[in-house]
Amino acid sequence: MLRKIVTIVGTVGIFAGGFALIGVMGALRPKIAPKEVALAPPAVFYAVAEPKPVTLDVYAQGEVRPRTDINLTAEVAGRIVKTSDAFVVGGAFDEGDLLVKIEDADYRAALAGAKARVAQAEEQLRREEAESDLARKDYEALGRDADPSELTLRMPQLAQARAAFAAAKADMISAALELERTEIKAPFKGRVRERSAGVGQFISPGAPIGKIFATDVAEVRLPMTDGDLAKLGISIAFVETPETPGPAATLSATIAGEFHEWKARIARTDGAIDPSTRQISAIAVVDDPYGAGADNGAPLAIGLFVDARIVGKPIDSAVVLPRSALYGRDVVYVIREDDTLEERTVAIVSAEKDTITLAGGL
Repeated sequence: MLRKIVTIVGTVGIFAGGFALIGVMGALRPKIAPKEVALAPPAVFYAVAEPKPVTLDVYAQGEVRPRTDINLTAEVAGRIVKTSDAFVVGGAFDEGDLLVKIEDADYRAALAGAKARVAQAEEQLRREEAESDLARKDYEALGRDADPSELTLRMPQLAQARAAFAAAKADMISAALELERTEIKAPFKGRVRERSAGVGQFISPGAPIGKIFATDVAEVRLPMTDGDLAKLGISIAFVETPETPGPAATLSATIAGEFHEWKARIARTDGAIDPSTRQISAIAVVDDPYGAGADNGAPLAIGLFVDARIVGKPIDSAVVLPRSALYGRDVVYVIREDDTLEERTVAIVSAEKDTITLAGGL
C-alpha cells in the first residue's frame, strides 16, 4: 500500500513540474509586436472598349433539300420496254429526256381507230350539211311564204352529225394523249433519287416508277429565333423581291476531309411558327448546286448537313467585348480614372460563344 501511494505522488509531482516548466518558458519568450499588412489589389484583365461599325451575323444549321422533289407514276397500263441509261439512282438528266418507255402497240392501234372514226363522222357531217342545203333549196323552189320547219331542213340530223363528229375528235385527242403517256419524260433538269420499276415489269396507272428531284435550286431550312430575325432585319413573313433581296449567307461543310463553302441567300421564311420549337425557319437557297453553284467541283449535295452564317444588318457604332467581361445577364465593370471599378448595365444586341456586342450602356 505504501509503495502505491509513493508511486502516485511521484507521478503527480512529475506532471506538476512539467506544467511549471512550460509556464516559465512561456513567460521568458519574447513578445511579438503585431504588424499591419497591406493587402495587394487583385490583378484583373481588361479590354479596351472601342466603338466601331459591326455587322450582326446569325449562325444556324440545316439539311440541304431540293426545291422540287416528285414521285414518277405511270399514267397508262402496260409493260416497260425501255429505260434511259440515266434512270438509275444518282443519274442526271435534262428536261424532256425520255426516262421510261411503255409498250405502245395497243395505244397506236387505238389512235388509228379513233382517226378512222373521225373521218367517218366528218364525212357523215358533210353529207348531212349537203342534205340540209338541198332541202332548203327545194322548199324555196315551191314558192311558199312560210319559213320551213327544222324537220324540213333536216336540222335534227345535222345536229346529230355535228355531235358525232365532235365526239369522234375528242376520242382521237384522248387516244393521242394515251399514246403520248407511254413515254415518261423528265419535266425538269435533275437527278434520280429512287428507282422502283424496270424493263419487263407490267405497271398499272398510278403505279410508282421512281423519285426524281430538280437540281436548279437547293434549299436549306434554318431555324431562327425572334432575336435572329431582328439581327437580320427581316419580318416573320419575309419574301425576297428584286427591290428587297434577302440577306447573303455562306453554307459550309467538310466533305472527304476537305472544307467547302457555298454562296447562298435567304429567299423567304416559313411565315408560321413551329408549335413544338416556337421557332421559325428561314429558307436559304443556292442556285444550280450541282453546276455553277458548286465549290471547286464539290456540289451542294441533297441531304448534306451544313453550317450557315447569315450576314445581318450593320450597326454604325457598337462595342465588341470578350464574353468573360459580362457579369450576370447585363453587367460589366468599367475602370475609372482613379483605377477603381464601376458597375454598369449594358444593352446587349448579340451574344456569341466568345464575344458579346453592346449597343449602349458604356
